[in-house]
Amino acid sequence: MKLSLSLAALATAVAAANQFNGLSYNPKQLKNGACPTIDTVRDDLKVLRAYTNQVRIYSVNDCNQGEPVLRAMENTDWKVQLGLWINQNDTVFNTDLKELLRLAGIFDFKKYVSSVIVGNEAIYRKEQTSSQVAAKVQDTKAALSKAGLSSIPVTVSETWPYYDKTLVDAVDYVNVHAFPFWEGTNINGAQDKVFGHIYDIQKIAGSKKVVIGETGWPDAGGNYDDAVPSPENEQRYMKEFICRANIENIDYIWFSAFDEAWKPTTNASDVETHWGIIKGDKSPKYKSPMYDC
Repeated sequence: MKLSLSLAALATAVAAANQFNGLSYNPKQLKNGACPTIDTVRDDLKVLRAYTNQVRIYSVNDCNQGEPVLRAMENTDWKVQLGLWINQNDTVFNTDLKELLRLAGIFDFKKYVSSVIVGNEAIYRKEQTSSQVAAKVQDTKAALSKAGLSSIPVTVSETWPYYDKTLVDAVDYVNVHAFPFWEGTNINGAQDKVFGHIYDIQKIAGSKKVVIGETGWPDAGGNYDDAVPSPENEQRYMKEFICRANIENIDYIWFSAFDEAWKPTTNASDVETHWGIIKGDKSPKYKSPMYDC
């Protein structure tokens, strides 16, 4: 009996050390970026279920990805954070919002949708101002309320330097991105850097919850100043961030679920295809447990 209890406790501990609050997920097919189907999403979710029961997607309209994701989640315990894309062309946002409302008439949002995220770093890319994005948050809230879905939280995903009081006042919770890697930070100082940003945002957030909407570290590619991508650094950043976030009760979405070979590799550091916890062939990048607190 004691042996059985010990084995059970060990299995529980290992499972917990593989768990993420949520994972950033692009449903496009991994090798070529082709649009998803219900079956390809189901296959992805089957792989990811060992690590989380929540994913974040960035657009419901792009590649028609909202519908296969929600369909694949039916009759499961999966949750999704649904994204509405924003760029300099407001038609893109309006089309996403229209598709969101269409999906709300088909699927049980209250069961499967944990939040709606309006935009992804649109202010950082200088495509919109914070006032413009805040207005889109209000439009989204009004549309959801009219559909009887006012209980679903609405937020904005933005990098930490651009999350100002205008955005804080508009959202239900603050969803901020922080990547010490992209600040050229050596892995030894990465946690002080990312948690320093969290604490700064908490000061302006007041009573509103602050969530890390994206953070992570790549395992390959070129260095970015003092930030070095490697399997050892990715796993170290994962362990140190998640363990501290758990202690401090900070929710997060880890970036990202899969390595995605179709992504462009011509930016400042050739790392865009190397952020996943799962390889492009859908095998785990690291042995279990992925981290140990």
